[in-house]
This record gives sequence, C-alpha cells and structure tokens, in this order.
Amino acid sequence: MSSLTLQPLGIVHSSLGEKLEAARQPTASGGAIGTIELNPGLEDAISDLAGFERIWVLFWFHLNEGWRPKVLPPRSDKRRGVLATRSPHRPNPIGLSAVRLLSIEGLTLHVADLDILDGSPVFDIKPYVAYADAFPDAGSGWLARPADPISTYTVTFSTVAETQTQFVLEHTRLDLRARLVEALALGPQPHAYRRIRKDERGAVIATKEWRARFAVAKNVIQVDHVFSGYSPRELATGKEPQLEAHRAFEARFGPAR
Repeated sequence: MSSLTLQPLGIVHSSLGEKLEAARQPTASGGAIGTIELNPGLEDAISDLAGFERIWVLFWFHLNEGWRPKVLPPRSDKRRGVLATRSPHRPNPIGLSAVRLLSIEGLTLHVADLDILDGSPVFDIKPYVAYADAFPDAGSGWLARPADPISTYTVTFSTVAETQTQFVLEHTRLDLRARLVEALALGPQPHAYRRIRKDERGAVIATKEWRARFAVAKNVIQVDHVFSGYSPRELATGKEPQLEAHRAFEARFGPAR
C-alpha cells in the first residue's frame, strides 16, 4: 500500500501558535486550555464521551517540514532514533496527546493540558481508559538508563532575574520563568532543542524572543539576568507589535547582554 487518504474530523484552537511555545508533553503544559472544533455531522459520534476525564487526540504536526531519522531529545545528550522518541519530526508527522476533557458544547470539546499547536488537524479521538492504557511498571528504554536522561538540576533566579521574568509575564503573558526552569532543569549543556549555547561571556538560553544568562555551580543553575533577543537595530526600527514589550523592557532594565 503506497498511500492512504485521511480526512480531518476537526481542528485544534489553542494559544500555541509556534512550535517553540508547545510543551514537550501534555502534563508539562501548565494546564494550557483550548478547544477542538469537530466537523458537522459528528454529533452522534461524541455522545457518551463527556464522562471521560481524559481523551486521546490523534493529530497532524501541520507545521513540520521533512523528518530526521535521528534527533536530539530534550532529555538526552546524544542523538536517538526518531521512532524511539516523541519528536514531531517523524516519517509521518502524526501526534498523540492525552488531554483533559473539561466539557462539551455541541461540537466543541473544551480541553486542558494541551500541547497541540493552533490549527492542527485532528484525525481521531478516543477515550483514555486507565486500566487499558496505563502500564506504570513498563520499561522506559534509554530513558531508564542511569546516565541518560540527563540529571536534574535545581534552577534559581537572582533578584534581578525574578523581577525581569515577572515583567515579561505581565507584558506578554509568557511565563518565561517556568519555561526557563523546565529547560534548564535538564542541564546547562549546549543543546539545540533547548536552545542553549555558549559565547564569549558565558552561557545563554533562548526562549522565544527572550534570552537569559545563567551560571552553574555543581547541580545548581542560577539565572542571572534576562535580555531581549532582538538586535539594537531591530528594536530601533522594527514595526512588529511584539517589539513594544521589548522596548519597554530595555527602557526599564537597560540593554544588558
């Protein structure tokens, strides 16, 4: 069989517009909410679904371009075969998420713990059944090995960094602090997926258009300060609406990099 034809039965609506905004797993989403809008004619198909606390959502990674046979997962310091990971860069970019079902209004499913990008086509929905779907004693493959996944680090923030991440939250609704903790807790090593790099001044991590410098002492990582990822020229001449928050940030904290 060389091909299959599938028709989406609905679409996801969420606040997650870019790949970097999505959590790695539903339980790491911080309870992010959204909806699944189903196509007309499926009214009877979702009868009796309301009694389930969680549902499986089978969807398409619609923003992906191509795939890679080996990828660098966020919890690994070496490349792994893509089919041994949850990476979206797959031969067939099909995603599977177990999200919380909050309520149903007509053909709209209100869901939480959402890690699916806005506009993702949905191919199927199934109830999550704990006695059939959960195997807590199952082996975890390379994730269970002592040296891999990467050891967990404690992440702290300087007084300045605490104030700066709060400023970003208030002006952009991006919980930068939580994003930094999630990424840095897996380690300070340069990592393309977690957007960690080293330069002449030390270590930097990127989250969307923001950057943070950090220092490491044993298993403790301290975020020292946050700064804009935009260049001085972009901040001075750019017209994009999101630049206003970055200009306000630099007006208060200065262009420290």
